[in-house]
Amino acid sequence: MKVLLLDIETSPLTAYTWGLWNQNIPIKAIVDSGSVLCWAAKWLHEPEVVFSSVMEGKKKMLTKMHKLLDSADCVVHYNGTKFDIPTLNKEFLLNNMIPPAHYQQLDLLKTARKRFRFPSNKLDFISKELGYKGKVEHEGFDLWIKCMNKDKDAWKRMEEYNKQDVVLLEQVYLRFLPWIEHHPNHGVVSNTSFVCPTCGSDLIQRRGFSYTQSGKYQRYQCTCCGGWSSARSSEKIDKDVLKCL
Repeated sequence: MKVLLLDIETSPLTAYTWGLWNQNIPIKAIVDSGSVLCWAAKWLHEPEVVFSSVMEGKKKMLTKMHKLLDSADCVVHYNGTKFDIPTLNKEFLLNNMIPPAHYQQLDLLKTARKRFRFPSNKLDFISKELGYKGKVEHEGFDLWIKCMNKDKDAWKRMEEYNKQDVVLLEQVYLRFLPWIEHHPNHGVVSNTSFVCPTCGSDLIQRRGFSYTQSGKYQRYQCTCCGGWSSARSSEKIDKDVLKCL
């Protein structure tokens, strides 16, 4: 399975406003609705982190991302269900580009919120809690303004920042892996008879059985990622036992 990890950075929405607090900005006051400034991405377990920005041309930047999405079986992101992917889709639409081929999505923010109780669900905080480096420090909002003004030094910092986010994304993904619910099934694309559906490893062990109203299923645990799975078909079970379940 081809798993792509990605993160985008966007320009802010620009609008006319009469004040700073409790403003209800009308649509006619919007000057610019914001757009993708740059993105960073990498294939799972591959060393190279790819980066592209509007500095090389907006259409070229979007075309590169479109090709990556077109090749991916699964896309991993952080809050990408609500932000990264819809933002990219909007950009593709506005630039007369057709949708990329279908891919499955894994939003690690959803896993963080559902399976754990961290004080903060920000990627920077969780990555540090897990023992990783964290995000690249920078001057804040001014970095985006400088990049929009084509400051070359600022763009170097933005590239470093964007790439590091993708590195963190992969690290957190690999730690979250056995906890992710409904992970795309590696067994569907595997050429071997049975692999871990979560990570694709064939290092799996039988670990008892799981029981439902309809039957008894062999249970497995992956010794590589630690994920659990069970057989698709049930084993024979005594009818009297089945009545008690």
